Amino acid sequence: MKIINRNWEVKTSYLLSLLSAALLVTGCKKDFLDVPPQAQQPVTQFWQTQEDATAAVNAMYANTRGWTFSAFASMAVESLGSDDASTGTEPSDGSYGFMNEFDAYTVTSTNDRVNDFWVGMYQQINYCNQVLDNIPNINMDGALKARYLLEAKFLRAYSYFRLVRAFGDVPLRLHVPASGSEYNLPRTPKAEVWAAIEADLTEAAAGLPASYTGANVGRATKGAALALLTKVAIYQSKWAEAKTYSEQVMGLGYSLYADYEKMFRVVGENCAESIYEIQCAYLPNIPGASNSQYCQIQQARGSFDGNGWGFNTPTQSLADAYEPNDPRKFGSILFRGLTSAEGDLIPLNATNPMYNYKSYVPFASYTTTGGSEQNIRVIRFADVLLMNAEANNELGNTANALASLELVRKRARDFAIANGAPSNTLPAVTSTNQSDIRTAIYHERRVELGMDFDSRYFDVIRQGRGSAVFGPLGWQANKNEVWPIPQKEIDLSAGMLQQNPGYN
Repeated sequence: MKIINRNWEVKTSYLLSLLSAALLVTGCKKDFLDVPPQAQQPVTQFWQTQEDATAAVNAMYANTRGWTFSAFASMAVESLGSDDASTGTEPSDGSYGFMNEFDAYTVTSTNDRVNDFWVGMYQQINYCNQVLDNIPNINMDGALKARYLLEAKFLRAYSYFRLVRAFGDVPLRLHVPASGSEYNLPRTPKAEVWAAIEADLTEAAAGLPASYTGANVGRATKGAALALLTKVAIYQSKWAEAKTYSEQVMGLGYSLYADYEKMFRVVGENCAESIYEIQCAYLPNIPGASNSQYCQIQQARGSFDGNGWGFNTPTQSLADAYEPNDPRKFGSILFRGLTSAEGDLIPLNATNPMYNYKSYVPFASYTTTGGSEQNIRVIRFADVLLMNAEANNELGNTANALASLELVRKRARDFAIANGAPSNTLPAVTSTNQSDIRTAIYHERRVELGMDFDSRYFDVIRQGRGSAVFGPLGWQANKNEVWPIPQKEIDLSAGMLQQNPGYN
């Protein structure tokens, strides 16, 4: 029997909701995600051993590769509203017109992608809460138990971060419901949600290891928790905290990857710049793995892969934002009529003038694995450096702000000059005026993070520039800072959930 309220699924007779499905369909190259198919196990027989704990944590990670967590829903909610991304114009994508609503800011509460995003985040929170509620009672290695719990707190915090940013006040659930009265919760004030996120990440940062080796590479780390804490602080204009957290990340040994373009290829996965990636892999010969479906997570993010998906394609506005000879332009955008580094010609008759190179699926991979082996980069060191620059600038620490900004620009400059660009390419920012530096940082965030997973839309909104940047495209202040609460969730709650202003 299933009890479902606000799409929160709890199975009374079985382990994690969709556990078997998550383990089957999710492809990941690390052993902690390469889990063989298994039947559902009665809950009375589960949560008994260390092996049970490991299986549950593996399922928690595996779900991050899920369709509602990393594909259409996240792309629509977190990217398509920005001036960097367009829905594209592929005729074969015509049946997905609901994506255009995000591009045009005409989204309503009945849009399925809004609902999918809500479901995807709360499903992940459900996995995390089951781990957090049940693993403490298992007799197992103490150090491993502690680490598993902190990994769950990181992933729960990441899910709530995405929810509160997208919707504002959201129901805060920190445990699996223990009684009927705990299913239908009202929206929690966003300040309390932010506090819960900070609490989870603070614990995770204090106890998670700085790195892993072998099969454990890709799990949540101290650096990932601190980097997300930095982002959480930035979104709340807590500049001193953002400075502190980012400096701690800067002391953990991360560095900028020299070749910007290759950083987003398979060869650049889990490199020295990577702070957190969703681990992915092609899993052949596993019935039910559905690699053919999940490879579309990369294709659907605006890559030209021989099939021509048109979603989330770069805009001319983004292309024009790059300074002359900035190598990040061609490391982020595939232009029609040009050939990729892998030797794939984007034909002149391709429908869209440009495609997302960061999610690019080489033609050879498209015919074999579909790109399902390509990791999703979530947080990079360059992002942390730019957040550090922003925090320092807002605090009046001009020299430190310019130093962090320069590190990011220098990586691009050095690569450009090494490949024949003039020596005056991408000159260092020298102004000491706070407003000028702020403008330079905002520019650098756009060109450095352009077409990254979840990079610009909410960045501009939290900077207070929504009207100035997106207003000409139809964005409305006091409405489009958040998206509508899904109508399905309001109906399931019998009106307990109230709609955001401006939506019906």
